[in-house]
Amino acid sequence: MPGLLDYNTRVVLAGTLLLGVSAGVVGTFMLLRKRALVGDVASHAALPGIGLAYLLMEQSQPGSGKWLPGLLVGAAATATAGLLLSQGLRQIRRIQEDAALGITLGLFFGAGVALFTLIQTLPTGQAAGLNDFIFGKAAALLASDVAALACMATVVIAVCAALHKELGLLCFDAEYALAGGWPVGLLDLVLTVLVIAVTVLGMQSVGLLLVVALLVLPPTAARFWTDRLSTMVWTSAGLGGLACASGVLLSAAVPKLAAGAVIVLMGSGLFVISLLWGRRHGLYWTWRATLEARRRMGLDDLLRAGYEVIEPKLGTPRFDPTRYSFSTAELLTARRWSAARVRGLIRQAVSLELLREDSQGTFQFTESGKRQAERAVRNHRLWELYLIHFAAVAPTHVDRSADAIEHVLRPEIVEQLADLLDASSTTPRLPGNPHSPTT
Repeated sequence: MPGLLDYNTRVVLAGTLLLGVSAGVVGTFMLLRKRALVGDVASHAALPGIGLAYLLMEQSQPGSGKWLPGLLVGAAATATAGLLLSQGLRQIRRIQEDAALGITLGLFFGAGVALFTLIQTLPTGQAAGLNDFIFGKAAALLASDVAALACMATVVIAVCAALHKELGLLCFDAEYALAGGWPVGLLDLVLTVLVIAVTVLGMQSVGLLLVVALLVLPPTAARFWTDRLSTMVWTSAGLGGLACASGVLLSAAVPKLAAGAVIVLMGSGLFVISLLWGRRHGLYWTWRATLEARRRMGLDDLLRAGYEVIEPKLGTPRFDPTRYSFSTAELLTARRWSAARVRGLIRQAVSLELLREDSQGTFQFTESGKRQAERAVRNHRLWELYLIHFAAVAPTHVDRSADAIEHVLRPEIVEQLADLLDASSTTPRLPGNPHSPTT
């Protein structure tokens, strides 16, 4: 594949890689700020600026309308105007944020389409090549464009690194930042300027219709891998760069594939992979964690049920639960569980050496099973006693609430409950059953 090694491919690869990294960095903060669609508004609002800049340059000097710096300045000007209009509309009480974004997007994009239609009627309009800004034409990138993208990426990364803590505070608790005297408006302005820079410089690579994907897909995908802001920023930057690099290489390897569209498709593929397999919030690992939590809760419920079945057989406060047995029939009588569920839980408990089966087909606690059963019973009853004594809940109504909360009580909370109820001094280490008529 010689096309992967030629000069033009290397130039395009470098330019789009820088764009993907910078878009991933600034897009993270916009996503966490809950303003992911700001990039969409900025990209669509840039369209009339390109048309106006072309007309003005052609009017002043025929043939100069395709001067790239002038077109980018026009795009940046109307993108800024669009975001300012959107911000102003949000100040009107009856206009919600999504409506303000939609109004601005429709207004500016409609104006841009009208201007482009007008330009097509001019003698030089057909050769203007302005449609490349809509759909992107990465192959048109020059070394000077890569230098501009490198400067932009450097500024974006430097600003985000310097204001990392401030931008993080803005994203997670803007009201607290405002109350603490932080310049929330200025920080929002900085983010807006960075978005405009990425949008305007990215139009030539992937087009103004698709550049928003580079601001949204990488940070959204990164969110499935981590909960730490700094890790999310760099993961997003890496995913953005990977999407751009793989898209350019695939476009170079397969003739007539538009690089911009392939870049976005690769970014979408990375998002799907992250959605399914992201280690922190991916669907697969979430499913695994849910199954594990259900298994653990089921075992706790089984051990507590078995403990409460044999508890009436214990004659003194000092007892050894491992000496007593309980049967499947006794569990089914004590709990409204299906026989299949009980058998499945017992198999798991036996395989984990929490229970052992005797020669009569009944079950006894092992030492580890006894400790886990005592812990489950203690947590359950401490929470029940807390609800009875401090929340004025009737003893007949606390069991279901305790069933839901006992599995998530941390050890320090359990000890606080015990201290609050004076369980360590006036009651046994394992509180009695509050539902029993003797307690």
